[in-house]
Amino acid sequence: MSDFSPQALYAFIVQAKANAYVGRAPKCLSYRPGSHDIQFQSGAFKYLDSYFGGTDFLGQEVVYFHDEPVWAMNYYGKILCPDIYDAEKAGNVILESLALLYMSGHFLGTFTHETPLGVYHDTNDGDVCSFTGYEWIEYQGQKVYDLHYHGGLIK
Repeated sequence: MSDFSPQALYAFIVQAKANAYVGRAPKCLSYRPGSHDIQFQSGAFKYLDSYFGGTDFLGQEVVYFHDEPVWAMNYYGKILCPDIYDAEKAGNVILESLALLYMSGHFLGTFTHETPLGVYHDTNDGDVCSFTGYEWIEYQGQKVYDLHYHGGLIK
């Protein structure tokens, strides 16, 4: 196993998430046909977020330490009520909410954030080594978006 602590890994993941999708980092060359890929690097750690789709999407985040994959997370999200809610609204709520979450130094843990475009919720079980989670947005009293995720260490 690589020589890093779970705390160092967790701190890097928060930093990477804040600087990649939420930081609106430019997309890099796609590794797989049709994917949208975003990278971040700090020291010996590298991060790659690779996803497919837009309104309904599937992706995977991988962290490398000295170019060896050590952690990953898979996710699938979708708009549940396209007649009243779209991907642009969801994206704005998610970007604002996750920016606040990452500024607090976390990516796991129960979190709720109210915006004019809906209330963002995130709940999960486990820790950086092994976890499952669920995020959703409620708008006008209705669940309009959800995403399931899971991940942990790669050995």
